[in-house]
Amino acid sequence: MMPEKAWNLLSPENAAAIAAAEDGTLYIVSTPIGNLADMTLRAVAILQQVHLIAAEDTRHSRKLLAHYAIQTPLWSFHDFNKERQAPKLIEQLSQGKSVALISDAGTPGISDPGFYLIREAIRRGITVQAIPGPTALIPALVVSGLPVHRFAFDGYPPAKKGRKKFFEQLQPERRTMILYESPHRLLRTLRDILSYLGDRHLVVARELTKKFEQVYRGRASEVLNYFENTSIRGEIVLVIEGFSEKQHKEER
Repeated sequence: MMPEKAWNLLSPENAAAIAAAEDGTLYIVSTPIGNLADMTLRAVAILQQVHLIAAEDTRHSRKLLAHYAIQTPLWSFHDFNKERQAPKLIEQLSQGKSVALISDAGTPGISDPGFYLIREAIRRGITVQAIPGPTALIPALVVSGLPVHRFAFDGYPPAKKGRKKFFEQLQPERRTMILYESPHRLLRTLRDILSYLGDRHLVVARELTKKFEQVYRGRASEVLNYFENTSIRGEIVLVIEGFSEKQHKEER
């Protein structure tokens, strides 16, 4: 639970003092990836003031909004209805309504359908403003122990078509690489990393910010062996060592 002073700042009458939502603006609002205390005061203020919130999963988002006593109307916006809902949301924005876009967790537009709405709003000349906050890839990167000065984010590996090409293209990448993965595909992805990229150092960050957060570090073969004998749950971020000539010579 948040301190009483913080709750007072989040009351509707004080929200405008923290951040005022402007009419006709699309706000890209980051929400917690697990720990509800990671919500920023500015994000709460914007969500309280906008005319409506476009949410990836309204059932999931209602829990977050209830926690912060946010009563703004929710609209559904997900991968299966984005082409139908985007024009309706653009119309609301064109009429001067303010809209906040949120995802199930983290920053909208990263590996979710938010990009579709953001692109349409920009094409129509609508103001788009980001309300920064949590995202899974940066915490995983900074606790990985791998170089962080240059990195590449490649989202989720393809489930079927294009998977082989995806990993082959990653092989010569010299920057630290970040991938997202689901629990039921983690072992397959670890095997592909070992097969196509070699026995590199990598990190599996699981359930970040939650009670059972886990960060497991090791060579690809070691990490694979560990998770082959471990129950796999939760959202997963993989951080992979970039290609190096030294490593390549050692593996030959």
